Amino acid sequence: MLIRRELPSDADTITTIHHDAFRASTPAGHEPVEPGLVVALRAGPAWIPQLSLVAEDSTGTVIGHVCVTRASIDGSAALALGPIGVRPDQQGTGAGAALMHAVLGAADALDESVVVLLGHLDYYPRFGFVPAAELGIMPDVEAWATPHFQARTLSCYDADTKGMFRYAPPFYELG
Repeated sequence: MLIRRELPSDADTITTIHHDAFRASTPAGHEPVEPGLVVALRAGPAWIPQLSLVAEDSTGTVIGHVCVTRASIDGSAALALGPIGVRPDQQGTGAGAALMHAVLGAADALDESVVVLLGHLDYYPRFGFVPAAELGIMPDVEAWATPHFQARTLSCYDADTKGMFRYAPPFYELG
């Protein structure tokens, strides 16, 4: 498996991956929001090309994608992780874990300080995520103030970085 930076030619495949990965958890009669979220993030100023990664299998087929975008904590730089998706027929192969390790390592190498996400409590803690409230980081949407709102500190983290977390605008436009 190879983890590499997203290329422009990967865009349609990434859209399909997120559609298929999130289709099962989307209410009947609705389309997953994640494909459109990635497109909107990619078009905006919060996009960080170095932190949009794909996983390729041994044949060179793209099977997964993760992106991290610019966010803030009371005006200080922060990152938002997501979405992350793996083709359903490739889930359980380690592609998601490889993407997580790679994007966290890349963010750390870029001297970023903290990554925040809303995610499953049985998955993300294995990558060092803790409830963001433990670090004094709160979401700006009250409904997100749950243990699923998690943060992962990186090498440049300053423990004084506390306060209200704000995603890039496309996160607030989800249908």
